[in-house]
Amino acid sequence: MHIDSFTGEYRWLSNFWPCFIRGRDLVYPSVEHSYQAAKCVRLEDRQRFTTGTAAQAKQAGRGVQVRPDWDLVKKNVMLTALRLKFTLGSELAAKLLATGDTVLVEGNTWGDTYWGVCNGQGQNWLGRLLMQVRHELRR
Repeated sequence: MHIDSFTGEYRWLSNFWPCFIRGRDLVYPSVEHSYQAAKCVRLEDRQRFTTGTAAQAKQAGRGVQVRPDWDLVKKNVMLTALRLKFTLGSELAAKLLATGDTVLVEGNTWGDTYWGVCNGQGQNWLGRLLMQVRHELRR
């Protein structure tokens, strides 16, 4: 069985889903906000990601000066944010565990083949990291 899109009844798997992500110095209203803020080196630059919609955060993240090690750390940044979103004992963690062994695929139409799958192509890193968090929650 597959969940092939983080929409509809599975929208809560999306990084746009509202949840509080506590960073080392700020609190963000979604995983997307937290992830985009992590691209920035300076606290002043990260602060702009504490408000607005997740779509606005994603758009703003396209215009920041990205930290030099971003390509090396971005998967770990995402994993950390997902662990915070799906904290053991939370309602979201229970929902993630309830997916059992279902393969989670972040299917999309916007061409993201790194975090997801578009037109059958992609690395699906978001889905893979979610399944890792689910495995960790089971232990």
